[in-house]
Order: sequence, then C-alpha cells, then structure tokens
Amino acid sequence: MIHFKKISDLHEALDIKPPQHPLFSAVYGERDSCSGNSILEFSSEFYIIGFKKLKSGSMQYGKTKYDHDRGSMSFTKPQQKVVFKNVELEEKGFLIMIHEDFLPGTVLYNEIRKYSYFDYEVTEALHLSPAEEDIIWNLYFNIEKEYNNNTDELSKAIIVSHLDSMLKYSQRFYKRQFINRTELTGSTVTKFNALLAANFEERKTKNIGLPTVSLMAEKLNISSRYLTDLLKQETGKTALELIHLFLIGEAKNLLTEGELNITEISHLLGFENTTYFSRLFKKEVGSTPNEFRANILN
Repeated sequence: MIHFKKISDLHEALDIKPPQHPLFSAVYGERDSCSGNSILEFSSEFYIIGFKKLKSGSMQYGKTKYDHDRGSMSFTKPQQKVVFKNVELEEKGFLIMIHEDFLPGTVLYNEIRKYSYFDYEVTEALHLSPAEEDIIWNLYFNIEKEYNNNTDELSKAIIVSHLDSMLKYSQRFYKRQFINRTELTGSTVTKFNALLAANFEERKTKNIGLPTVSLMAEKLNISSRYLTDLLKQETGKTALELIHLFLIGEAKNLLTEGELNITEISHLLGFENTTYFSRLFKKEVGSTPNEFRANILN
C-alpha cells in the first residue's frame, strides 16, 4: 500500500494535473473524465472530501466496499486506508484534499476533529437529496473559484470559510439521514437494547465480559461512531451511556431480588472487579450498591 505525504503525489497517481497549492487541492471531474481500469490502494496525510456518482467500479475505505449508485459524499481522514478500483463517474464529482499542515492557525484545526463522520465506514456515506446537492455544489464551486484565482492574503481564509460551511451542512444532512434511516429500518435504540438484553442472557452461562460499543456496532453492521451518533439523534445519549444505563437497570433488579451478593452481581454483569462496578453504580444512582439494597430493605 502506498502512503502519500504530498498531495501532488496523489494527483500524479490519479493522473490529474498538479495542485495549485502544495497543501490543498480541489479537483472537478465529469462523466468520462475519470475512468480507467486501475486499482489504487493508499493512505495519506490529508483529509479527503469526495462527492461522486459512479457509473462503475468501487471505492473502499475502512473495512468496507461500497458501489455508489447514488450521489453521495464520503469523508476520509489522515492515515486511513483508501482503495479506488476501476472508477468511472456517472455524472460530475469532486475531490477536496486538505493536508494536515494546511489547518494550523485556522478555525478548522480543532473543528474538523469534531466531525465524527470522518470515522464512518464507506457504507455510511452521506446520500444527498437534489436540494442538498445544490448547496454542496455551490460551496464547492466557490472553493474551486478561489482555489484557481491568483492567491492573495485572503485566499486561504475564504477557502477555509467555505470548507467550514460545507462540513456544517454535511453534519446537518447526516442528521436528516439518521431520521430517514430510522423510518426505513426501525428504531436503532430498540435493536440496540434487544442486543444488550441478549448479551446479558448470554453472560449468565458464559464469561464474556462487559458489552462494548464496538461489539454492539459490529452486531448491527455499522461503525461505532455511526452507531453513537445515530443513538444520540434518537435518544440524546451516546451508545456508552445507554450501555451503562442498561447495566445499572439490571443491577437494580438483581439488588432488589436479593439472591446474589455485590460481587456475584458485578461478575454476572460482566465487570472484572467489584470496585469499578460500585463506582459506576454510585455515579449513576447516587448511592453505592449496598446503600441501594439497604434502602430497598427498609
């Protein structure tokens, strides 16, 4: 696998003209302008924002392959594995490449790390409505115009401003997609809680440890970050917070039944030590497990 330190090297590998700026580029393509029988597998030191409708071929990043038959945006971060395979565009598309060294001193230096969709898998790409496409394309062409103009002291600030807007709109559109996804596939939180319940039943006969966000995401066939954002949209709580609430709920039930001691309850729930269990319980409930049980008995 190739690792690109310079944007110009990736341009050369993709057989496109050299970038106007060593740390930033905006590349526009149309039907038949991006085609070929080639495979490029790489990682890089820059963020890549892409929009495309593929006629044929595929993109891959993270662990997943996806054939883009709809207009969609994808977001990859530095050091992430990316594969382009025999890509042909159905319509127009773009790639924006932002080197890590382009960001210091700008508003995006910290902001870009907050957008969790850079950690989504390719199957969780952002699918745009026609109205949303118009917004993104307007922002892209504003970026491209500034990128291709003669550079002055305001060029970078203007580009960063448009990029900031594009990322904020993408966040908004993802929230819309979460809502639409829920309507199509049912409540994620319902499935999530069902998996937690099944995991708890399995722990009664197997020593499988605490349920984790990554384990739940794997069973739901989505990435951990996408799961957390989806649940946050549905419930206002993260995946980890919901796991903790489920465990505390089961703990309360077991403490009320009174058949098991604190250590046995802790072990049944999947905790490796009772101290951690007691600390989490007190944080969530406001009292220790022993204090909770004593209040129940009284």
